[in-house]
Amino acid sequence: MKLLSTPEIWLLCGSQHLYGPGPLKQVAANAQEVANALAGSKKLPLKTVFKALLTTPDEITNVMFEANRDANCAGVILWMHTFSPSKMWVRGLGVLSKPFVHLHTQFNRDLPWSTIDMDFMNLNQAAHGDREAGFIHTRMRLGRKVVVGHWSDPEVQERLGAWMRAARAWHDWQGAKFCRFGDNMRSVAVTEGDKVAAEMRFGFSTNGYGVGDLVAKMAEHAIDPKEIDALCADYEKTYRVAAALKKGGARHEALRYSARIEIGLRAFLAEGGFKGFTTTFEDLHGLRQLPGAAPQRLMADGYGFAAEGDWKTAALLRAMKVMGEGLKGGTSFMEDYTYHLSPKGHQVLGAHMLEICPTIAATKPTMEIHPLGIGGKEDPVRLVFDAAAGPALNASLVDLGNRFRLIVNEVKAVPTPKLPKLPVARAVWECQPDFKTACAAWIYAGGAHHTGYSYAVTTEMLEDFATIAGIELVTINADTKLGDFKQTLRNNEVYYHLAQGLRG
Repeated sequence: MKLLSTPEIWLLCGSQHLYGPGPLKQVAANAQEVANALAGSKKLPLKTVFKALLTTPDEITNVMFEANRDANCAGVILWMHTFSPSKMWVRGLGVLSKPFVHLHTQFNRDLPWSTIDMDFMNLNQAAHGDREAGFIHTRMRLGRKVVVGHWSDPEVQERLGAWMRAARAWHDWQGAKFCRFGDNMRSVAVTEGDKVAAEMRFGFSTNGYGVGDLVAKMAEHAIDPKEIDALCADYEKTYRVAAALKKGGARHEALRYSARIEIGLRAFLAEGGFKGFTTTFEDLHGLRQLPGAAPQRLMADGYGFAAEGDWKTAALLRAMKVMGEGLKGGTSFMEDYTYHLSPKGHQVLGAHMLEICPTIAATKPTMEIHPLGIGGKEDPVRLVFDAAAGPALNASLVDLGNRFRLIVNEVKAVPTPKLPKLPVARAVWECQPDFKTACAAWIYAGGAHHTGYSYAVTTEMLEDFATIAGIELVTINADTKLGDFKQTLRNNEVYYHLAQGLRG
């Protein structure tokens, strides 16, 4: 994946000097063993490093400052092996700017019933040490995830892994840059938003560039024709390319122009250090085609993308790409395009004009060229495929003026019916809990028509991400009841209005 770092997670273990040097030495050794086990787990995407045994307020504060300064630290795991009076942690937690997860575990899995004595009890008292820690986290109104169970438990490691993926995506957003070619699609509301508020809240910046800046990167003198030859050859190796687009075919020049767009885009994004971008069909000055195959392939390499100037979805897609890195199933920009409202079952046909990521394809995509009917340009080249069947989700990030809301709908993708006259990539899914409830809930929540669609990312990851970001999350799943959902939205209006004033 482009511009993706592999940071580490610090394990910080709490205790106090009351226990003496011998027990503290044992506590440190146990914490090191836990960190080593987590570092070796295939369920965890980032390496866990035992950083410190903390026993005083100054130690705690200093290591929190160190975590903030270390660009390679994506977050911390807190665990109280023994009792660690939590007033010691107030100053350090107050300055910590990295995400943290509270692991409520203990070193030993099973109790040695026949040999337990008070020395054992004093050494292994996370049962109330972590409760003391949990109180101060709650008292300080700190957003965090709590994972409960033995550190060797696969389910515990999976939950830590979900949090690590969210923490990695948050780490990836800090200082990230997103490029907006042109402006927003005219008169559209949901794709707009406060880019200053987003940078303050999320840490990434979004700035606009003229499409002419891209055209300059595509100029004849800027690209060696051999680069275009090589890319066209790669297309033929990677996809089933329509005969008319192949070398010698009647439309081969259109394929070469599409390759020129891709090469120019890659050069522009690499030069600017961008992690994602947007385009709009209402601003194509100097381009002969609306970019189709190029954004599709760039998404497959991990870039965030959204159409029509939708910078929030481009940023969200990048975060979801990072969360899903290495997992089975792909992630794509998506749009709820049209519905199948048969009494036998309601379904959504998801697609876009061109730009759906091939990581979600069920089979090898075809590279085709067809008229678009919008944008007023030459016929664009695009990848055409059916998306895979299976559990998936749609996620939308919207700006409500006083806050950001992340909306998630869990869905079940189904095999795509034959669509011989629809030459775009597409997915078909059934919403949970059902079509009518899900669509009504989505609309009540203000969800956008653009989404990040994923088979790899889970609701738990997005919940952890929303907690780290300090934003609202609403989930539409098999348990959703519309009346309760509407009441949750009303409650959230009050909570998020007051929440910033509740930390004192």
